[in-house]
Amino acid sequence: MRAWLAHHLQSLRTAAARFRAAPLATLFTVLVIGIAVALPAGLYALLLNLDRAVGGAPPLPELTLFLKAEVGEQQAAQLAAALKNDADVADSRFVSRDDGIHKLEQTGLGDIAAGLPDNPLPHSIIVTPGTSEPERLDALRARLAGEAAVERVLLDANWIKRLNALLGLGRDLVLLLAVLLGLALAAITANTIRLQIYAQRDEIEVAQLIGATDRFIRRPFLYFGAIQGVSGGLAGWCIVMLAGLSLQAGVAAVAAAYGVDFRLAGFGLEELLPLLGISAALGWLGAYFAVSRALREMEKF
Repeated sequence: MRAWLAHHLQSLRTAAARFRAAPLATLFTVLVIGIAVALPAGLYALLLNLDRAVGGAPPLPELTLFLKAEVGEQQAAQLAAALKNDADVADSRFVSRDDGIHKLEQTGLGDIAAGLPDNPLPHSIIVTPGTSEPERLDALRARLAGEAAVERVLLDANWIKRLNALLGLGRDLVLLLAVLLGLALAAITANTIRLQIYAQRDEIEVAQLIGATDRFIRRPFLYFGAIQGVSGGLAGWCIVMLAGLSLQAGVAAVAAAYGVDFRLAGFGLEELLPLLGISAALGWLGAYFAVSRALREMEKF
């Protein structure tokens, strides 16, 4: 057991020494891996900030219930109070016809109804549903439209559908980009390891002649691939954080124009550790396939 741990420690030292032996080439490789990591990580950070911008939950539409002309104010207020107890309704608010005409005047459209002898607006109820799922919204709209006191129900859920579709598309793009660039990360590591193997081919053949196993030969290269992956992951994280800092002032200015205080949030420890773990695993995987293929080729000669 002690010999096994000693060889792992020696393999780690050998990998670190190889990593420091060519600093310029290592720097460029780490930067390339960092860019490959930063693209999906940056999109993921963008989705996280969009989720924060909408309050951590999908925004809910509102249903407007226009009541029949014969429905009195007391009956309408009772219906609004009863709707608050509905399992699919988050809130409901009664708007009288007088309040409706007052809001119309505030928007500058009061002249439309000024020439009419009576207030043409009906009592209405603004209903906030407890869900943003399009299917459940349509079902709630149909059920409320069946109420005896309701004349018409308006629901504009198209923007909700578009928002959900865009967020879903964004998640799919992040996943697709992560897979493609993850394969690129593994390929970059494999190519780097392959060059090292060819440079040390004579040493490897001598080690095989004196009885070294493939696992013994492979281990330092696996550590090198993992170190390179972690370094690239850290570089990608730094790129994402620097990009966020550079955009911070512009985002704050846009948010201030809308009367809100919003600042971009970077990756925390919960996002950073999986990012480094995935980068290390991909680097290790690329090194494993590169060394295994090179050893198979050496056995043919």
